[in-house]
Amino acid sequence: MALIYVVEDDTNIAEIESFALQNVGYQVETFPTAKEFHDAMNRKLPALIMLDIMLPDESGLDILKGLRTRTLTKEIPVIMVTAKTTELDRVKGLDFGADDYICKPFGVMEMISRVKALLRRLPGENEEETQLVLGPVVLDKEKHEVHVQDQLVELTYKEFELLQLLMTNAGTVTTREKILNKVWETDFEGESRTLDMHIKTLHQKLKGAGSMIKTVRNVGYIMDEEA
Repeated sequence: MALIYVVEDDTNIAEIESFALQNVGYQVETFPTAKEFHDAMNRKLPALIMLDIMLPDESGLDILKGLRTRTLTKEIPVIMVTAKTTELDRVKGLDFGADDYICKPFGVMEMISRVKALLRRLPGENEEETQLVLGPVVLDKEKHEVHVQDQLVELTYKEFELLQLLMTNAGTVTTREKILNKVWETDFEGESRTLDMHIKTLHQKLKGAGSMIKTVRNVGYIMDEEA
């Protein structure tokens, strides 16, 4: 099972995270300081990192920026865990390369769900999986078809690609920049209106299931059965 590093100086929170993750089968190592975390990274790389922003010896954001500049660590999924709840703090973390964020206090089941969602995206995971299922929505990659409650939904190529990206990242925020890069292969901000129109069309075509696609203001979109 995947190895997860928890970087958290609050002993109680670190214990909660570690126990919950181990309880569902993950290997977990915890580090109260950035130094101990860096030492461990030099020995072995994890599959995922849960990183607190406020650490005693180095900012979690600075750690994140360092991870994203190194070839060996730039693709490791990182979930920022922070007591800071302002929109600016969330945007900063995502801009610096975080894959998701959780604000304290958080629910254990939510945390586990977000971890599982990110780990599903790792190379080699679910290679034989041809379908994505989220609530009543079933997306078939091979047939290039989408069904909602067994009813075929006609989507354009870009709508299908957009929905597939959101479903692959279910439970985590996908930034506008990432969507534009993956679906439209551009980072041109002028395409943002095109993205917004495609989201609106998906809402309409998926009917009631379209409510699972939520806007995260100034950041991007999240698709979640519980959203």
